[in-house]
Amino acid sequence: MKKIYHLGSCSTCQRILKELEPLDGVWLQEIKTEPMTAEHLEEMKNMSGSYESLFSKRAMLYRQKGLHEQQLIEEDYKNLILEHYTFLKRPVVLIDGEIFIGNSKKVVQAAKEALHS
Repeated sequence: MKKIYHLGSCSTCQRILKELEPLDGVWLQEIKTEPMTAEHLEEMKNMSGSYESLFSKRAMLYRQKGLHEQQLIEEDYKNLILEHYTFLKRPVVLIDGEIFIGNSKKVVQAAKEALHS
């Protein structure tokens, strides 16, 4: 399975999608218009090892809600990601049992190599 969870209005996601082209056979899920289900998130968590690894502490809501001052547990991360799409560290690329989370150059390069190998 090849799938990318992304945010269409995010310029970083747009740039990374262009970098990953061609995207033949890849299912693109725009998380604002087609929200993730708990099952999608559970699948990602099983691949990554934790909900925290999928959570974006860069999201504006993270500070607005005062979450940076709280001690969050796995269940909190899960619920927050399901509550609002901006809490997902993106893009999330799933390629044949491997997961690539976020937008660091190293992660994007590894995803690109896995996608086109």
